[in-house]
Amino acid sequence: MPGALFAMTQTTSRMARRSLILLVMAGAIPLLVFAGWVAFLNARQDRNAARLAAFETLDRVATRVTSELGTQIEVAETLAASAALDQPDLQMFYREAKRLKDARPLWETIELVDTEGRQVLNLLRPMGAELGATADRENFNKVLQTHKAAIGGIGPLGPISGKRLIALRAPVERDGSINFVLTVALVPDAVSQILRNAGAPKGWVGVVADAKGNIVARTIKEQFELGRPASESVREAIKRAPEGAYVGRTLEGVEVDTVYRSLPGTGGWSVHLGIPTESLNAPVRRSAFLMAGGGAVSLALAIALVWLTGLDIAQRRREQEAKAAIALGLSEERRMLAVEAADLGVFNWNLNNGNVLVSHRAQILLNLPPYPSEQQDRIYPADLFLEGIHPADRQFVAEALKGSVRERPTAIEFRTRDVDGAIRWRRATGRPSQVNPLMQDIVFGVVMDIDATKQAEIERVQLLRRLSVAEENERRRIARELHDQIGQSVTGLMLGLKNLEHTINRDASDSRVDRIHWLQTLANGIGRDIHRVAADLRPTALDDLGLQDALRALCSEWSSRFHIQTDLHFRGNSTPLPSDVEIAIYRAIQEALTNVLKHAKAQSVSLVIDQRLSELRVVIEDDGAGFPSEIPAPIESEKRTFGRLGLSGMRERLSLIGGTLVIESEPESGTTLFISVPLGAAMEL
Repeated sequence: MPGALFAMTQTTSRMARRSLILLVMAGAIPLLVFAGWVAFLNARQDRNAARLAAFETLDRVATRVTSELGTQIEVAETLAASAALDQPDLQMFYREAKRLKDARPLWETIELVDTEGRQVLNLLRPMGAELGATADRENFNKVLQTHKAAIGGIGPLGPISGKRLIALRAPVERDGSINFVLTVALVPDAVSQILRNAGAPKGWVGVVADAKGNIVARTIKEQFELGRPASESVREAIKRAPEGAYVGRTLEGVEVDTVYRSLPGTGGWSVHLGIPTESLNAPVRRSAFLMAGGGAVSLALAIALVWLTGLDIAQRRREQEAKAAIALGLSEERRMLAVEAADLGVFNWNLNNGNVLVSHRAQILLNLPPYPSEQQDRIYPADLFLEGIHPADRQFVAEALKGSVRERPTAIEFRTRDVDGAIRWRRATGRPSQVNPLMQDIVFGVVMDIDATKQAEIERVQLLRRLSVAEENERRRIARELHDQIGQSVTGLMLGLKNLEHTINRDASDSRVDRIHWLQTLANGIGRDIHRVAADLRPTALDDLGLQDALRALCSEWSSRFHIQTDLHFRGNSTPLPSDVEIAIYRAIQEALTNVLKHAKAQSVSLVIDQRLSELRVVIEDDGAGFPSEIPAPIESEKRTFGRLGLSGMRERLSLIGGTLVIESEPESGTTLFISVPLGAAMEL
C-alpha cells in the first residue's frame, strides 16, 4: 500500500507538471500575439506622442518669441515717443537712449535715421561722429510706407558692432509726418535662449528663420550657422504655406520630420522643429519584427499544445480516483490555512441574556481580561465585553451592533485602549443569522485590526493640514509683499506722474499731456491689478473682520467685476469659527464661483450660509447650463457628483476639517452645491 501510494503520488506529480506546462503554453500563445500587437501599438503611439510633443514645443517657442519681440517693439515705440525728439534735442535723446540701452543687455545699439536713410545718431559712436547710411533699407522703406513699427531679418556682420544683429524699427512721427526712424539693434541671444529652453529632447533640431530664410537661432552649431541660409527644405516650406509639416534634411544631411509655424507680427519669421525620422520609425520597425516572431512562436506552441493535451486526457482517465482523494485532502488543508491566516476575531452577542461568546483572537483585539478556562472561546458579560472599547466610542459601538439584527448589517470603526493607555483602531462587522430564523437575536460579528491603516490615514490628514496652513501663510506673505513693496512703488510712480503733469508748462503740446495722462491711467490700472491679486491671494477682510464680511466683500467684488447677480444670505448664529474652518469655507466658495464663471454661463448665483451649534451648512446654487449629460456621473450619498479637478480640490480641502461636498445638477437646469462641516466635538477624529 505505501508503494502504491508513492507511485500514485509520483504519477499525480507528473500530471500536475504536465498540466502546468499545458496551461503555460495555452496562456503563452495569445500572450505572445497580444504582446507583439501591443508593442506595435505602443510604438505607433510613441511616434504620435513625439509628433504631438513637437507641436506643443512649437507652440511654446512661437508664443515666447512673438511675445519677446512684441515687448521689444513696444519699448522701441515708447522711446520713439520721447519728448526729446519733439524739438528735436538730440543730446537729451542720446542720454535717454543710452540709459535705456544700458538697462537692456540684449540691445546692442540704438540708431536714429532721417527719412533719407542717413544715420543721425548711433550709440556705438560718440554724439556728433560722422555716420554712414543705415543698413537693411528694405525694412527701413517698409516703416516709411506703413508708418508702423517693423521687424527686420538678421543682418550681416555690422561694420561698427562686428555682430549679426536684428533690426527693430519704429517711426518717430510728429503731426502726422515721419521725422526720423528709430532703430533698435538686438543680438539674437534672446531668441536662441527661448529655443534652447523649449524642452525638446536630445537629437531634435530647432531653427528660427527670418522672412528671407536666414537662420536667426538654431539648437545645434548655432555659432557656425547664425545668419546663413537655412536648409532648402526650410526655405521651400516658408514659401509654400505659413504653417504645416514636411519631411526634409538638415544642413548636416540628417532626414527629419519637421513641423513649423510663422510668427505673427514679425514680418515673415518662422519656427521649425525637426525630429530625426530614424528615431521616429525605428520603434515601429522593431515592434513589427517582434510581432512576426511572436506569431511564429505561437504557431509552434499551438502544435505542441495539441499533442500534449491528447496525452494528458488519456492519463487523466486512469487516475481520476486518486486525484480526487488527494484534492480532497489538499482542500481541507487549505481551509485550515485560510482560517489561521485570516487573523480575525469573531464573537456572538446574545441580546436576550447579554452574554458574548468571544474567540481568543477577538479577546486580544478588544483587550478583554483572560478567561480562566482552557477553551478557545470565552463567554463574557456584555458590560465586560464593552470595557475594552474607548469610552467615547462605547455607546456608539453597542447601539450599532444591536441595530444590526433589526435594521441591516453594519460595519463600524472604533478605538480600544490598551493596558498601558495606548489607543488602537479596530473594525467590526455585525449581522444576524442568515440560516436559522430562531437565532435572530444573536449578533454574529467579526473584529479586525486596522490600527496601522488608520494611523496612516490620520498622519496623512495631519500632513495635509500642515500643508494647507503653509499654503495660507505663503499666500499671506506674497499678498503682503505685493501690497507693501510693489504697491508702494506703483503709488510712488503715480505721484511722480502727477507732479510731472504740474511741472509742464500750460502751453505745452496736447500730445505731451495726453502721453502723461495715458501713463497715469496705465499706472492706476497696474495698482488696481496688484490690489486685486493681493486680495485674491489672501483677503484682508478674512483676517480682520471674519468669514461673513470677507464673503460679502468677495461676492460684491466678483459680481461687479463679472456682471453676474449674487445673493448672499446668512442664517443661524454668527459665532466666530476656527481659522482653518473659515479658510476652507472661503476657498471652497471662491472655487465654486470660479467654476460658475468658467463653465456655468449663469445669470445669477445664490449663496446661503447656515451656521448651527454643531454644523455649518453652505448651499451654492446657479441658474447656468449644468453638467453635460454625456459626462459620466458616479453615485455618492445617493446624489450625482462629478469628478473634476476643481471639485476634487474642494473635497480635499473640506475633508481636512471633516466636511463633505455633494452636487446636484441637471443639463440646462443649473447646479447646486451642498457643503456640510461639523463644528465643535463633531470635528474631532
